Amino acid sequence: MEPIPWPVDRLVAQLGRWSAGRGPLYLLLALRLRQLIESGQLPPMAALPADRTLAERLAVGRGTVVAAYDRLRQDHKLDRHQGRGTWVAPAVLSGARPGPPPTANPLFLNYLEPMSGVRPLACAAPPGPPPELAAAYQLALAALPGEDSGDIGYHPLGHPRLREALARRYTEQGVPTGPEQVLVTTGGQQALALIGRLLLGPGEVVLVQAPTYPGALEVFREAAALIRTVPRDLAPTGFASALSRHRPRLAYLNPTNHNPTGTTVPALARRALVEAADAHEVRLIDDEVLAELTFDGAGPPGLAAFDPHGRVLTVGSFSKTVWGGLRTGWIRATEGDIAQLARFKAIHDKGSAALEQVAAAALLPELDAVAARRAAELRRRHDHLAGELRTLLPEWSFEQAGGGLCLWVRLPRGDGSAFAQVALRHGVAVLPGAALDADRGCADRLRIPFTATPQELSEAVRCLAEAWAAYDRAGGSAAAVSVHALVV
Repeated sequence: MEPIPWPVDRLVAQLGRWSAGRGPLYLLLALRLRQLIESGQLPPMAALPADRTLAERLAVGRGTVVAAYDRLRQDHKLDRHQGRGTWVAPAVLSGARPGPPPTANPLFLNYLEPMSGVRPLACAAPPGPPPELAAAYQLALAALPGEDSGDIGYHPLGHPRLREALARRYTEQGVPTGPEQVLVTTGGQQALALIGRLLLGPGEVVLVQAPTYPGALEVFREAAALIRTVPRDLAPTGFASALSRHRPRLAYLNPTNHNPTGTTVPALARRALVEAADAHEVRLIDDEVLAELTFDGAGPPGLAAFDPHGRVLTVGSFSKTVWGGLRTGWIRATEGDIAQLARFKAIHDKGSAALEQVAAAALLPELDAVAARRAAELRRRHDHLAGELRTLLPEWSFEQAGGGLCLWVRLPRGDGSAFAQVALRHGVAVLPGAALDADRGCADRLRIPFTATPQELSEAVRCLAEAWAAYDRAGGSAAAVSVHALVV
């Protein structure tokens, strides 16, 4: 059996926070590789990158990778032959079943493998729940049905109270909507997964902005779709040209408080985007998960406001406006789309948690006040982060966000993925730009959220400045830390 090439980008992402520990770097790297091998995430005969290639991507000396590979070879986890390369030993996991590897996006690894002692700037999530949420749960508990009510608690389409409340909210915003046009999901991520299941098949084209939300990219990769990109500013002529050139089945757009840049597409351009999609018979996803977090008043209407023919599927969620632990999202679409999506939803989980949905419905009348308070606090934290970056890292550049949760930062030189490895060894996890670009562009970028407290942001920027000094001294490449250095 011949070795199977394993892309260096995937391996670096799988390694995650490998260096955030105490001990020689080569031992930390060997330990993480061993974990990946023994868990089956690196299957037998996976051919690992060359020493120098992996060292450059991890911003370490080549000797670190050589020593780690040799340690695993001695433990019979790797086979290694000069001139032929290094690969996972075939007997390590004899019962492994071939198939696509699990996600290695650094965004999800930060959720799956949290680590103490590391400031988690790779995840953009709001702080803890507002007091209104506890009050909403009290109302939901009081409204629980009795034992003889006949309510079995399964609502694959969503609890009627929440569907009606969401439909009413859209109608009040100028987008006439009935409850039959709303499906409640377990967060915005499940909403994207269900839409991908409905509209995308292997080899079909989906158009996305570059950069974009990495969770959407993982959904489309899981569907085996072909991902093509359009510039994130969504200029109508460029968007229409991309539709004509790529002929996608679906386009995923995040036009309000765009993740990661915090920019918003004006109303006139939105109308042109929908008209272009209509002309090319392309379905649109309008991701409005961050839409409530505009710094200066309300943003423009969603794409559905310009959609007379039902091309737009709108995705919303409470997770960014209220709390990440409130795993309640929704899809607003045509009644026919919702009926089909509900069948997939029923297969997945028979419906989201009923108590949480009743609490969300009770919270909905307070959502505007909660969102306004959140946006005001996020703006203060945005300004604080921007000031700290200008003071401690004046070479770094960024545009101020108009809303959302993140700054999109450009490094003056070097590679964001390599720098993220050095930052990790200084106690900060950041998301490199390549993780948000389907074309693996944006290599000189970082996504830095401003959701932490001002004190935490100040400390994180101080650590980033120390990491940048180490990275810059090494010429923006390997050997930023020696093979035998101790890391905290």
